[in-house]
Amino acid sequence: MTAISDEAMREALTKTKVYSVMILLAGPRRHEPEAARIIWEHGRRNFELRAKGKLSIVCPVSDGSNVCGLGIFNADTEETKRIMEGDPGVKAGVFNYEVHPCRSFPGDSLPG
Repeated sequence: MTAISDEAMREALTKTKVYSVMILLAGPRRHEPEAARIIWEHGRRNFELRAKGKLSIVCPVSDGSNVCGLGIFNADTEETKRIMEGDPGVKAGVFNYEVHPCRSFPGDSLPG
């Protein structure tokens, strides 16, 4: 394991940027018949947000829990809330969500 000095950590932490983590939760209409069509359009919107650079990481969760996914937005919490209020799944009651401020290093990514 690489040794990281306190100085290196302090310097690296000055390079972090504010992002928002969004936790997507099942809403009251999650299991209604039209939910599948709405979820498809939610997915299309996620692709659009990724293409615009707003949704840096999107992770659907399919473990049967109340958590349906999580996303890391390249936006502050207020902008992320505005984005999520326009989501077709949220508008239809298929999803609810939480937004939390976070920070990370620009350029971080999932392993390929």
